[in-house]
Amino acid sequence: MANSNEVRIIAGQWRGRKLRFPASTTIRPTPDRVRETLFNWLAPFIRDANVLDLFAGSGALGMEALSRGARAATFIESDVRCVDALRAHADEWQASGAQIRRADALAWLAVTPPEPFDVVFVDPPFAAAWWSTVCARLEAGGFLTPQAFVYLEMPREQTVDTLPANWQPWRRGKAGDVGYHLLRRGVATGEGSAPTS
Repeated sequence: MANSNEVRIIAGQWRGRKLRFPASTTIRPTPDRVRETLFNWLAPFIRDANVLDLFAGSGALGMEALSRGARAATFIESDVRCVDALRAHADEWQASGAQIRRADALAWLAVTPPEPFDVVFVDPPFAAAWWSTVCARLEAGGFLTPQAFVYLEMPREQTVDTLPANWQPWRRGKAGDVGYHLLRRGVATGEGSAPTS
């Protein structure tokens, strides 16, 4: 059985490798089952993508994306212990596409990035309820390519009060106490959107 402070990369060049993070932190990594489902959904789009992992924690989402062929992944995390652990893994695995920043995610979203992202993972502390705020800043701040994907992870029964008008549901699911939602920007319903699950 895996330790409670490690997560396994599911597929790609680092398949089976483990990301370990400090046990003293309160991060809540995305469960393996959810990550596997998410990346099955993203499989046609992840190769060569520019990825943003907000509230990165263990970095499991961004590192899984790099393992599966993403061109680059920017990790934003405020806990210095998680940042140090993630940098150590990136160095050990020679993850040249990883850019790891110690920063408050909401403050970081106040500055336009050098280039927009194709896929963004949003998994903030559940108690903070920042999903609507983060989505609004992603849309207004030049963070997204025209048909970018945005992944939201939240408590099972949580809903997002408001989303940008040009975002459409792509897929969604539930696992245990977690609800997870994949949205796509700039694609109207019926224009290639996939059914929910």
